[in-house]
Amino acid sequence: MPRQVDHADRRRRIAEAVCRLADERGLEGVTLRDVAARAEVSMGAVQRCFRTKEEMLLFAVRHIGDRVVERVGARTPGGPARSAAAALGHAAAEVALLGEEHRAEARVWLAFVAQAAVSEPLAASLKADYAALQEMFTRLVAEAGESVAHARRPDPSHEARTLLALTDGLTAQVLIGHLAPEQAREVLHRHLAGLWERPEGPPPDAPGERWTG
Repeated sequence: MPRQVDHADRRRRIAEAVCRLADERGLEGVTLRDVAARAEVSMGAVQRCFRTKEEMLLFAVRHIGDRVVERVGARTPGGPARSAAAALGHAAAEVALLGEEHRAEARVWLAFVAQAAVSEPLAASLKADYAALQEMFTRLVAEAGESVAHARRPDPSHEARTLLALTDGLTAQVLIGHLAPEQAREVLHRHLAGLWERPEGPPPDAPGERWTG
């Protein structure tokens, strides 16, 4: 009898091959022939899984997003022993891809972001990923605000947007060497701590005046 093919596993293998090649050469270096060789499948097998290169790239970027979300889920609180504020910090650090073990993912993610500027389907996929991350941050900020004693209550949606932009910026700055991972973690820690320490009300609008609360 012919051996049955696990198509889901094959698609994952192809996605991982795309990511490894993109990390080494950039997305312009991802060719059908090289993906097939790296995934140890035939070119026909790749074409049966994905009709076009763009479809293959879309699946690969979702593959990275799924891995990040899976790690975030593993670090969010499963009970009262883990606070929502701590879970927010862990989630933000995972999304920022600051660990050395995630450096390849960071390079590939930013390559996809750059390509999305000229690819509407890829941009739509990334926007959906960002929307899901923002929704998660919004929920965690709201839960953390309820759990921190005597804390102000920041606007969850606003803070989630800010935090998502911050994590994205830290990813790029660590990747190019402007910040060391430890410095990026300190920036993230100080920002999150400040969510609960700042006074109520908007920052001052006077030119040159620094909000030091």
